[in-house]
Amino acid sequence: MENAATKLENVREKIAHAAAIAGRKAEDVTLIAVSKNHTAEAIVPLLEAGQRCFGENRIQEAAAKWPELRARFPDVMLHFVGQLQSNKAQEAAEMFDCIHSLDRPSLVKALAQAMAKAGRHVPCFIQVDIGEEEHKGGCAIADLPELIDQARAADIPLAGLMCVPPAGIEPAPFFALLDKLARDHGMAGLSMGMSSDYEIAVKLGATHVRVGTALFGQRD
Repeated sequence: MENAATKLENVREKIAHAAAIAGRKAEDVTLIAVSKNHTAEAIVPLLEAGQRCFGENRIQEAAAKWPELRARFPDVMLHFVGQLQSNKAQEAAEMFDCIHSLDRPSLVKALAQAMAKAGRHVPCFIQVDIGEEEHKGGCAIADLPELIDQARAADIPLAGLMCVPPAGIEPAPFFALLDKLARDHGMAGLSMGMSSDYEIAVKLGATHVRVGTALFGQRD
């Protein structure tokens, strides 16, 4: 409990410091504790320390852990932060409170149908392939305007844009580019920054940071 609470407080303090440097308020940044590959037992101490936003990247894993946890902590907000297959859209729409990986027209269609069936309009971030990496998910920058239009036409609430910068490269230019793209398209939300670079992301406008290792330690 003490260890989890200490780690959580440390991350929150760093977010607050980075926000202050940028002339922002710490409360304008949502900390998402990425709990993928961690057991329910490992998650409980963070819940008991007051953390309420969590991120998962696999539907099946989340379904196995979170119903029981949510019964104990009903105010949890669950974010889907992994690549989403269209055939899992229904489960995602029913289970998650936010989706960070909308990146193609087929997923727009699948999610629109799933949300209508579930009776829930789940906010979505459009994931942008900010580093033009073929192996990563994300919408190409050139295709972004059309995908935004398609999502809006399908009545999918758009929370903003999300990115994962290329590994091993200074992330600041990629974060700055995502911020520009969001402003160009009238979006306020920026899901960017992980354990290694969330302070930089906050300084450059992140509204949501996805932090795993700094809170849970290294995954097996």
